Amino acid sequence: MMERKEGEITGLYNFFMFRNSLRSFECKNRNRKLFDKGFLRAIIPRTAKSGTCKMLAAMAYAQNYDDLCNETHKFSINELANFVDLTPWHRLGLTSANATIIEAVEGYSLVHIVDLSTTHCMQIPTLIDAIAKRLEGPPLVKLTVAGAVEDGPPMLDLSYEELGSKLVNFARPRNIHMEFQAISSSYADGFSSLIEQLRMQKLMYSGGIGELEALVINCHMMLHFVPDETVPLISDSEANPNHPFESSSVYSPRSTLLKALRCLDSNVVILVDEDADFTSNNVASRLRSAFSYLWIPYDTVDTFLPRGSKQRQWYESYIYWKIQNIIAQEGLQRIERLEPKSRWVQRMRNADFRAVPFGEDAVSEVKAMLDEHAAGWGLKKEEDDLVLTWKGHNVAFAAAWLPA
Repeated sequence: MMERKEGEITGLYNFFMFRNSLRSFECKNRNRKLFDKGFLRAIIPRTAKSGTCKMLAAMAYAQNYDDLCNETHKFSINELANFVDLTPWHRLGLTSANATIIEAVEGYSLVHIVDLSTTHCMQIPTLIDAIAKRLEGPPLVKLTVAGAVEDGPPMLDLSYEELGSKLVNFARPRNIHMEFQAISSSYADGFSSLIEQLRMQKLMYSGGIGELEALVINCHMMLHFVPDETVPLISDSEANPNHPFESSSVYSPRSTLLKALRCLDSNVVILVDEDADFTSNNVASRLRSAFSYLWIPYDTVDTFLPRGSKQRQWYESYIYWKIQNIIAQEGLQRIERLEPKSRWVQRMRNADFRAVPFGEDAVSEVKAMLDEHAAGWGLKKEEDDLVLTWKGHNVAFAAAWLPA
């Protein structure tokens, strides 16, 4: 009985400590609802795990049921396209990547795009249109995706096989022959099966089998799902044999993936991600970082979506899911492991890539895209990279890389 009471006290103590920590950040009205419906809800299951408090366990159970009702919406293709177009959050990467890809594949009649994206190929129709208008004529386009990505928002209401069929049908009247393949692969092990298949294809081409292709690796807000060094994963002796690149005592699928991509000698690698740091193993540190960053998407929603609308509900649920994953989860279940741009730059350089600036067409198209949105959005160049800002705060970045 005494142990149970101590567990109750421990659970409640942890809960109120987290809540008081959050309230210390709550200095602006724009954060109030984010605090109430996001962070506070995330710390309930977190603290419920740390004790035997029945009240918190009951709150967590009720909340999880409510979350399942609100956060598992599966988008139709049209809904997802509209969702992606709501803000420049995703459009920065989609717009800059497409313009850069067109430039990188010039002169090739066979283009192979490996799309590691959380937006389920939503940029591909626009890219197909751009490729079809090339002066040298439309090439054969191969599109490869990781087809067994674990569920996480935004989710699509059809399989990748169905999506691929729709994209092939979209390309056909534009006189583009398109091949689509979805390879069963997971970010949990750094897409090892996908990398292995790409490596085998490269060996075939280098051996004179098949036509030389332009290879493009498009990484759109997905690489931060790949575990980094802070995840207590596996030792060297257990490392995946498909990734023989790590020799240190700490196996990092994230660094290993980048080194594997370098060995593919692609024409260009596009890296797009959010500019924040959620890698700390200290939950209080992550809480501070998340609170300092995730007010931005909630603040932007007030500029274009009415309260109570379905789109706003989906958008807010997306933010709440991220908060929940950052605060309430650990280990491989915590996939929101964002790194700041500076750390990605160092990783890419360590993997023997060199940065290249975006062309004038890419920058012009991004600026034109921003003109379609609220005045709070901005664009700045940091060395060779493009950085999206909201009211002066860094939001996301886009970078282009070539083999060094």
